[in-house]
Amino acid sequence: MNNGNFEFKRRGSNIIISAPSGAGKSTLVQKILASGEGLEYSISATTREKRPAEIDGLSYYFKTKEEFYDLISKNAFIEYAEVFGNFYGTLVADVEKRLSSGKDVLFDLDWQGATILKNKMPEDTLSIFVLPPSIAELERRIRGRKQDTEDTILYRMAKSRSEISHYYQYDYVVINDSLEIAFNEIKAIILANRLKRDKLIDMEDFIKNL
Repeated sequence: MNNGNFEFKRRGSNIIISAPSGAGKSTLVQKILASGEGLEYSISATTREKRPAEIDGLSYYFKTKEEFYDLISKNAFIEYAEVFGNFYGTLVADVEKRLSSGKDVLFDLDWQGATILKNKMPEDTLSIFVLPPSIAELERRIRGRKQDTEDTILYRMAKSRSEISHYYQYDYVVINDSLEIAFNEIKAIILANRLKRDKLIDMEDFIKNL
């Protein structure tokens, strides 16, 4: 981080964004990553099937269940969880390398993964929960995708209510009624976190040289 002629050294942060299905989390994550705010996306390992537009190593690290279990046995994950019948996990070495180099790492996690990551790396982790403006709007968005069967939609709606009940475990809550407003609010949260005193490693040197 640059302040005039002084270049601050800083340790990066894990930035978690969670939301129920249909709240607009994926769109917000893509918009933040494309905004030039200097965040890097955490690429999770997963056992779910690859979708047509996804690329192995960019969207996810696609693994068989056998490969995933082998990684678990090697303690290769910061956190992992089963979601909708598939496993997702965050690789230890990848995250630590980025944080040490001053990079902020953006995580798209459910509340279970967020809880584990916060417990394991509490001083390095900031969490944001995105809410829809209403349950009715949430259902409208899910149905508007035209990707799911009726049974899947009903399951996702029930799951969403459960996920929403965990909002209080997060540091910040953003209501996504307007995409642009929600985007700007998340950017403000990230900037404020970067300016925290305990994130600026060489602040004492800066003060001495004032």
